[in-house]
Amino acid sequence: MSRGIAAWGAYLPRRRLVRAAAAEALAWRAPSGARARGERAYANWDEDSITLAVEAARDALGSRDRGAIDGVTLASTTLPFADRSNAGLVADALSLRDAVRTVDATGSQRAGTGALIDALASAPGRSTLVLAADRRATRAGSAEELAYGDGAAALLVADDGLAAEYLGSHSATAELVDHFRASDAAADYVLEERWVRTVGHLGLVPPAVATLLARLGLVAGDVRHFACPLPPASLRTVAKTIGCAEAAVVEPLDERCGHAGAAQPLLLLGAALERAAAGDLIVVVGFGQGVDVLALRATGAGARPARGVAGALAAGIADRAYVRFLAQSGALEMDWGLRAERDNRTAQSAYFRRHRDVTGFVGGRCRQCGTVQYPRAGSCVNPDCRALGAQDEVPLAGLAGTVKTFTEDWLAFTPSPPLAYGNVALAGGGNVFIEFCDVEPGELAVGAAVRFVFRIKDLDRLRDTRRYFWKATPVRH
Repeated sequence: MSRGIAAWGAYLPRRRLVRAAAAEALAWRAPSGARARGERAYANWDEDSITLAVEAARDALGSRDRGAIDGVTLASTTLPFADRSNAGLVADALSLRDAVRTVDATGSQRAGTGALIDALASAPGRSTLVLAADRRATRAGSAEELAYGDGAAALLVADDGLAAEYLGSHSATAELVDHFRASDAAADYVLEERWVRTVGHLGLVPPAVATLLARLGLVAGDVRHFACPLPPASLRTVAKTIGCAEAAVVEPLDERCGHAGAAQPLLLLGAALERAAAGDLIVVVGFGQGVDVLALRATGAGARPARGVAGALAAGIADRAYVRFLAQSGALEMDWGLRAERDNRTAQSAYFRRHRDVTGFVGGRCRQCGTVQYPRAGSCVNPDCRALGAQDEVPLAGLAGTVKTFTEDWLAFTPSPPLAYGNVALAGGGNVFIEFCDVEPGELAVGAAVRFVFRIKDLDRLRDTRRYFWKATPVRH
């Protein structure tokens, strides 16, 4: 029985910082260099590795039967919780069954490729959703500030309906520390680039690729798509060293969205799947204190995502507001005034009782009259029905919606003013009062189409935690 990738998806935050704008803001300190080209994706204040992963997973799964998923692995070096199941929260947001196995993978930039290898090499019969996401903090004015990007990728590993068949993998561990971040540090400490390029990129990657190809009886000339998350200069040299054709190198995306950490190799794999023809050989590399190399054969089949990597790249908007980027990324602490001084404590017992309503965004549909309502309640809200105990669960996250009413509140606190909220009419009936996100002032209009996204509701700074909920965002074509 073949094993491989049955579906893939991607997500990049909407805003893309124009690197030249950051360079202009910092020109008093140093002239702009080569890193000032292109854009980097950056997350809104209400996005983190969990919410990024949820959006990538939704893109990959589409309308698939989620009851068939046996496992979820979330790979990230920026997991929000050190002792709470991050993957479990993702599974809850996706309304997966309780019997699903969840795993958090972290510790290096190879967390994503390592999780993928584990899923592909596992026993047949298990369907595993492999997710990778990172939102790495950087110091203002650092090279990493412009080189990094926020994003997520999702891959569904299964036995049938495959877009790519798994051929094999090879891994090599090396205690070469190109960068590191201590558990109590906010940002990475990065080592000298030339040393990393010579000893790390060029010294470790070509032998690992050659080892796998030799084991599989293949040569570099057979590779049609080489997905490798190294900087462009290193990537070109590595491809030439192993004998891979220049046309086979998958665009590294550095200038279009930045390097998305543990998610980068899987994003590049998604980009390769989007352009691969049946029979094409795909080689994927993960790098970080060693090397992972995977080989897959495209089938030309499998369901393509609604958005994918190409769609995620195309959905971005250029942003030249460097101070906004600093504020949203946490590099600049803003004074939000007295309205920001409030306690956002979560009643965990109440949350557990209603977690499917809150995290899964599950409403109710009356069996007597068909009225949809949120949240579920003991009685139907239809004044002509009022049936008791007649609520069936209905997932709302995938439903389309239209703006019924809205308010842009410039007085209420939000880290991304104005605070926009209102009523959204659901396709098929029902209404929900909800916040809007990723909207520009003046953009909302009654009747406008919206979709729902999983986001951070608010931050509990006293207890160092956060709450999540769903928000509505405009449908843009």
